[in-house]
Amino acid sequence: MEPGPPTQASPSLGTSLRPPRFILAIVVSTALVLSAPFIGFVRSWIRATFPGQFVRIVGAAIAVLAAAAIVAAILRIRHNRLLRYSALIAALGGAIWFSVVEATGNPDVDVVQRFHFVEYGVITFLFYRAWRPLRDPAILVMPILAGLLVGTADEWLQWFIPNRVGEIADILLNGIAIGCGLLFSLGADPPDRFQWTLRPGSTVRVGRLASIAILALALFVRIVHLGYDIRDQEVGMFKSRYSMSALLALADAKRTEWRIHPPPLVLQRVSREDQYMTEGVTHVQRRNELLAANEVKGAWMENLILEKYYAPVLDTPSYISRTGHRWSAEQRASVDSRAAGSDPAYVSTANPYPIVAWSSGLLWLTSVAAAAAVRIAATRVDRSSRAQSNASTTV
Repeated sequence: MEPGPPTQASPSLGTSLRPPRFILAIVVSTALVLSAPFIGFVRSWIRATFPGQFVRIVGAAIAVLAAAAIVAAILRIRHNRLLRYSALIAALGGAIWFSVVEATGNPDVDVVQRFHFVEYGVITFLFYRAWRPLRDPAILVMPILAGLLVGTADEWLQWFIPNRVGEIADILLNGIAIGCGLLFSLGADPPDRFQWTLRPGSTVRVGRLASIAILALALFVRIVHLGYDIRDQEVGMFKSRYSMSALLALADAKRTEWRIHPPPLVLQRVSREDQYMTEGVTHVQRRNELLAANEVKGAWMENLILEKYYAPVLDTPSYISRTGHRWSAEQRASVDSRAAGSDPAYVSTANPYPIVAWSSGLLWLTSVAAAAAVRIAATRVDRSSRAQSNASTTV
């Protein structure tokens, strides 16, 4: 990157952006998001076709893609070698750091996570290439915002479909991949000229995309992470995406619905996840974990939560359990006698992902205000920049 003196805004600057590059970035991003329901099919096919080789195959694909990208980038370096090599090394170092710090110890999970990291690096590179002709700080900010928007859509769809997980922490982790992708982009293909102040038009672009990203993230939080603290003297306290009255109504509705249309006994990947069932299953899993650890009181409280609010989940066979999850009368009596009564102060930690009891109205008020403030500020700065540019041209 070679910083140069600020130049006058060019009327043709907007036309210097290349639509095919935007189309490619959008098509690839859309494919990444829409592939979420089908990833499970691909993984299952690899495991069935090449038993025991899943990690090696995906790991080899990552290595080939990374090596090809690095070699291609190095071959393009003709000037500014120190800065460009430094950017490539920083990108590679960030990727290695991420793979070490975020390792779970499960090779299958870790290799998928690393492939996901590469995907977001590619998305960032494509959007960077699309905005590269702007030659100002917008080429650094816009790819980050676009990558976060793609990540938000991806995580929402993963939350929406069965057997996948979407949460805000994963969006933030995608930000690391996006940052590494941006560093790689600058090292591989820096702009021929660059000025450190936003050109007229760029400020509006950044403000517009930033406001959209704020609202998209707010919508994601509203759908995925907003809920209620359910406080009940009989079962303690637990978190749910539904209010107490809604949970009780859902229990009645699901009992009737599942008698007529029972949940599938085989996982339907291309379908909508039943979030009520998913919540119930998390309490089943927590109950069983506590009982296995001989924490009888906690297991008993989790079972009380299930019996009162998620009884249809206990009694209905599904792809998760073909026999349901209800304890036999003997097992229930045994745990009851060992638990020695309930604990109104019990706080369930069943939900593995955060649910916060925020006001939906306050969330939207804050988010809309923030998005509007960013948009208005960007417009005013852009107008001031254009006025200064016109005045300089007149003089």
